[in-house]
Amino acid sequence: MKKTKKKQPSIKEALRYVENARELLRERGQLDEEGFMYEDDKYVRAAGNYLWLGVLMALDTVFHVRKDRRTRVDINAYEDAVAKRDRKLLSWVSDGYDVMHLSMTYDGVSVKKICDSGFDIAEKIIDRCSTMV
Repeated sequence: MKKTKKKQPSIKEALRYVENARELLRERGQLDEEGFMYEDDKYVRAAGNYLWLGVLMALDTVFHVRKDRRTRVDINAYEDAVAKRDRKLLSWVSDGYDVMHLSMTYDGVSVKKICDSGFDIAEKIIDRCSTMV
């Protein structure tokens, strides 16, 4: 019987999640007449979730905080691991948690500028992690 190798998170996979979030909002996220807010927070929540999962994949690639994909890791564990190595990245992770995970995913904040900042922060975190691998 062969042992299957566990799939490790990768930067490429993290970027794919960001692209999936972008595509979701582009195709399904209808903006109001002023272009200020998304009309249906369902797609904002899904996009925020994709973004945050992509960020966690990138962080796991570098910091190996999560030992098993089935376990949940508190944000504090990620922040502790990141703080030991890169203070700027720590700031982005904290902001990303607030924007992508709390505001977009849980609260469903539909303001386009907030969603755009979630994408910007996710890309910064993933880019920074890609230089650390």
